[in-house]
Amino acid sequence: MKNLVVYSSKTGNTKKLAEAIYEHIPEEKEIKPVSEAPDPEGYTFIAAGFRIENGEPDKEIQEYLKKILEDCQVFLFATHASERGSEVVKNAMKTARELVKRARVVGEFDCLGEVPEDKLQEARGQSPLPEWVKDAEKAKGHPNEEDIRELLKLLDSLDLPW
Repeated sequence: MKNLVVYSSKTGNTKKLAEAIYEHIPEEKEIKPVSEAPDPEGYTFIAAGFRIENGEPDKEIQEYLKKILEDCQVFLFATHASERGSEVVKNAMKTARELVKRARVVGEFDCLGEVPEDKLQEARGQSPLPEWVKDAEKAKGHPNEEDIRELLKLLDSLDLPW
């Protein structure tokens, strides 16, 4: 049984979740940033993490998700600055599910991810103001220990191959 954790992360938020998943997986496992990710063929389970950009999974992870085959179980996870449960988050997860439609999605997780101050200032100067900016203050300090506990509890509740 081969397990892979692959992620895309600019600020370290998604990487933090990826590392927690990797440490939690008990069997043969690998962790790679998407830029170094191996061909997904031959993996029993892939946890694929991404940041939400412009209302969808970032482009690099989208290309990787398209390669995942039907004989694989997939767990999707994401970080974002939008309110949890918002339409932005729902639509991004829907896009990710559609990209791995040949595989079996066994679960999903998302949580807030802190936005660097320079990126936040840049966004505040845009017109119209990006929707996520109003929620960005709530994202400070995330993902935190509570987010990681919630993630691992969810993983434990799923019917995973190990």
